[in-house]
Amino acid sequence: MNKKDVSSKPQDSAADRKATAGAWGNFKRTGKMTLYTRRFFRRPSAVVGLVMLIILILFALFGSKISKWSYDEPDFSSLATPPSAEHWLGTTPGGSDMYAMVVRGLGRSLSIGIVSSITITVIAALVGTAISYFEGWFEQVGMWLLDMLLIVPSFLLIALIISASSGGSDWLWLAFGLTAFGWIGYARTLRTLTLSLREREYVRAAKFEGVSSFRIIVRHLVPNLGSVLIINTVLGVIGTINGETALSFLGLGIKAPDTSLGTLLNAGQSVVQTSPWVLLVPSAVLVLLTFSVQLIGDGLRDAIDPYSRSVGKAD
Repeated sequence: MNKKDVSSKPQDSAADRKATAGAWGNFKRTGKMTLYTRRFFRRPSAVVGLVMLIILILFALFGSKISKWSYDEPDFSSLATPPSAEHWLGTTPGGSDMYAMVVRGLGRSLSIGIVSSITITVIAALVGTAISYFEGWFEQVGMWLLDMLLIVPSFLLIALIISASSGGSDWLWLAFGLTAFGWIGYARTLRTLTLSLREREYVRAAKFEGVSSFRIIVRHLVPNLGSVLIINTVLGVIGTINGETALSFLGLGIKAPDTSLGTLLNAGQSVVQTSPWVLLVPSAVLVLLTFSVQLIGDGLRDAIDPYSRSVGKAD
């Protein structure tokens, strides 16, 4: 009896080890993007923000298809009329349909915000990582230039750039101006984050193998800042839209006959007592837009954060 017990123990342990190995063999690893997506959609507020933003984008793209009025087609028989069956969101004192104006203004503000935010991120990522990577005199000169650019009165220079534009290209010049001065502070932040990356073993190994500096920056440094770049690109849309709104509100941005949310706010603040819908409608759209992007940014931050309360761990 004792011999059977002794001889059976190794057999049982071997079977257990085999079963355990089989269980681990069937284990499927979860990739980072899959994990980040799951974490993002586990946050209800982030999903709400994403749905709101998609609705606003669809409204800006296809909203004009369901209205018989165009943003540059005033109705002189309906001046400053409240919302009605003919004009769903009312009209301005000049007879322009508010629905068509909001659709056009939202699309223009989104275009400026998205284009500028993406371009700012690309420029800041390349410049910030390059300044940190090359070290020595290059880093000192680069930081000196960034510090000098930070004290430039960018708001006034952007206004001068826009004032010289014409022919319906003012929104492109506005996007260019916001980009030209929007990457500077961001580049300083990314330079600080790159200080630890440039000492990593894979960067030193790439240098030793003779890999070009540009290739190291693009293939090794910038991708390792991906989580920061994604979050700041999304949140940067808010900053650029707010900058465009401020300039247009002061009459220094988009010019008539084109329009944006800032232009509509500028037109509405002078008639808020007699025609409040001219101010309230674009204000509500701007609040919804910034709020939705903020919710998406918070969701991305929690999804990418390794210490998030969401369950799971990326490889």
